[in-house]
Parts: sequence; C-alpha cells; structure tokens
Amino acid sequence: MFEYLKGYIVKIKSTYVVLDVNGVGYLIYVADPYYYQNDDKLTKIYVHQVVTDSFQLLYGFKNESEKAIFEKLIDVSGIGPKSALAILTGNRNNDLLNAIKTENVSYLKKFPGVGNKTAKQIILDLQGKINDLMPNQNLGSDFNQSNEIHEDNQALADAIAALKSLGYNQHNINQIQTKLEKVPGLNTNQYLSRGLNLLNPNRF
Repeated sequence: MFEYLKGYIVKIKSTYVVLDVNGVGYLIYVADPYYYQNDDKLTKIYVHQVVTDSFQLLYGFKNESEKAIFEKLIDVSGIGPKSALAILTGNRNNDLLNAIKTENVSYLKKFPGVGNKTAKQIILDLQGKINDLMPNQNLGSDFNQSNEIHEDNQALADAIAALKSLGYNQHNINQIQTKLEKVPGLNTNQYLSRGLNLLNPNRF
C-alpha cells in the first residue's frame, strides 16, 4: 500500500489529477483537483489505495489529516470511497468534524448521497473517534457562517469555499458569484470549474 506519492502535476480534470512520478503517471482522485492548479513544483499527495478483483484506484489528499478523515468515513456503513471523497469536497473538514461532534444531522445531509439514515450512521460510528483530528480551536463561528452561505445551493457554497481556499480574494469572488448563481443545478466541481474559468479566462 502507498502512504504518499511525490512528483509533478501534469494533468488536472474535474475529479482527478495525474501525478508524474519518475516518468510514471498516477491517476489520483481528489476532492479539490484545482487546489493543485499552480503546482509546477514537486508535489506530495497522500494516497489511499482501493484494490478489488476488477480495478485499482488511488484517492489523494493534501495532508495526513484529510486522509485520516477519509479513512474513518469509509469505515461507516453506507459510505464508499467516492461518497467519502465527495464529503471532503470544498475543504471544509473542520465543519464536518464539528457537525459529527455536535450531532448536526441537517449539516451532514447536505452532502451528496447522504440521507437522514446515513447522517445518523456517520455520527453513531465516528463520534468519539475524531477527537485526535479536531483542531485546537473553537469551530463554532466558522461552522455557523458556512451554513448560512447559499443555504439553497450547497454545491455553490462549497465551490465558493474552495475558491477561497485557493487564495482568491473576496472582491474577485464577489464579482463572479452573481454569474454562478444564475446557473442552477450544477455540482460542486462544475461550479468550481466555471468559477476558475471566470477568474482566469486565459488559463488554458
């Protein structure tokens, strides 16, 4: 099993990146592919390998903490690797941990594929097992703020949060936000891709 891979990002798609490691290209599914868009330097991606009789897949993470959250999520009944990765999309892991700790079923139900039963199962299986992953700070204000943004369009809210995590300033995000709001029904990665195109029209 791989712990991490270190190489150069050579391709970025909506659900994965390709990491060149000494001439071998590894396709790695990640929560926020465009997090790596400016990585022309040597990049380390922590990975979790899933092996079955018919395929081998790699799921990648920015750090050991994100990988640990993923591995705890896939231990929950009803949560597979793709669902766990979707839950991590948007770079709001602190909010996720806080929701589990405070038994916030409504927050967890906003993730793709997570209904009432699965949300309660996440809390049941993980509450008490995530203390080592909780940051040493009060998460209350951040959690409340993220819940209030775009309550009717969580996918867009997650995309906006991802743009902020990529370093784009609030002024520029505000300029494109109205345009994104006029396009309903997209998933987080689609909103993120459109947002990046609007912010960087000449990036390709």
